[in-house]
Amino acid sequence: MEDPSLKSWDEVNAALKLIRDNEIELELIEADMGKKIADIKEQAAEQAVPYRDDIKKLELQVKEFVTLNKADKDYPPTTMYNDYSINESLFHWQSQSTTSDTASTGQRYINHRQRGSKVVLFVREFKQDSIGAAPYTCLGTAVYVKHTGSKPMNITWHLDQPIPAKYLRKTNKLVVG
Repeated sequence: MEDPSLKSWDEVNAALKLIRDNEIELELIEADMGKKIADIKEQAAEQAVPYRDDIKKLELQVKEFVTLNKADKDYPPTTMYNDYSINESLFHWQSQSTTSDTASTGQRYINHRQRGSKVVLFVREFKQDSIGAAPYTCLGTAVYVKHTGSKPMNITWHLDQPIPAKYLRKTNKLVVG
């Protein structure tokens, strides 16, 4: 057994005072750290405001990108959506396979007009063209007409402008060519 390093009551009292002083210093450090953390959280919340505002604004502009002819090698089975034009003004669009008509995303599609948002439809025939990634063509804004099913939702959009004739044949799976 080791001999105690404190040999007198004065040394014990001095050690206890030093312990108390160190505990007070630790409490001050922790309080200062807590205040700094609270200040950083407040600053981060303030800095996040414009980003949150941008997200809200962007959510009002729902954009859907459609690749009509998907190769099995390029896409997993869960993304082989059944998207096509019904006629020059109506477009059938299939949501992601996990989108329920009662979930927030499904409700965003269904109620986009009431929420003040617009749907803009972009379409391309294939993922790749002769020089790389194929560009999308903007078919313009569309409004929700109806849907069937859930997970995925089959939504019919009414385009505000008719699909140009040169794109109608590419987008319409019902055309026999």
